[in-house]
Amino acid sequence: MNKKIIIADDHPVVRTGTKLILLSNYKDLAIDQVADYKSLLLQLYQNEYDLIFLDINMPGSINTSMINEIKKIQSNVKILIYTAYNEYVAMQYINNGADGYLNKNSSEKDILNAVNQILSYGYFYPSEIINQLSKKSNPVEKLSKREMQIFKLIAEGYGNLEIMNTLNLQSSTVSTHKKRIFEKLNIENISDLIKIYANLH
Repeated sequence: MNKKIIIADDHPVVRTGTKLILLSNYKDLAIDQVADYKSLLLQLYQNEYDLIFLDINMPGSINTSMINEIKKIQSNVKILIYTAYNEYVAMQYINNGADGYLNKNSSEKDILNAVNQILSYGYFYPSEIINQLSKKSNPVEKLSKREMQIFKLIAEGYGNLEIMNTLNLQSSTVSTHKKRIFEKLNIENISDLIKIYANLH
């Protein structure tokens, strides 16, 4: 497999046990271990990793903010939430950019499957997470008919003046609609809007 993994957990038994399971099946994995969040960040600055097993309740952890902080250091690293907490807690981290969730009570088979999936496809969602994801409504559905028109035009590269001319609207009206679109989609910039638009197609 020739990948590099780091297990971030404050329980030695968890770190050692998980490492042994992985190495017994993947001989060419390189695996590091840390016991707190500060040590994890230091390792990320010094080494490139393919996957992090991330305990969300270790010393120094900063809840969901960890995901963004980690991705700023290594944007391509995959983050597998590794916790005894249930899927409802894990969803908060996935919504913030984590790439998967694995309960610490999972079997050896589940652990290996999770690693294989996330390293091969970029994500791992067990059935309970898929159920939660399927319940989430598409934020675009919140847009009114006019907002949807403007949403599409923005995504296709139209500026305010072009939108005004295309839809025969005043500048203030376009600005108001844009503000509402950003609020309903919970985004802060056009780049995020374009990503949402791209995911619809």
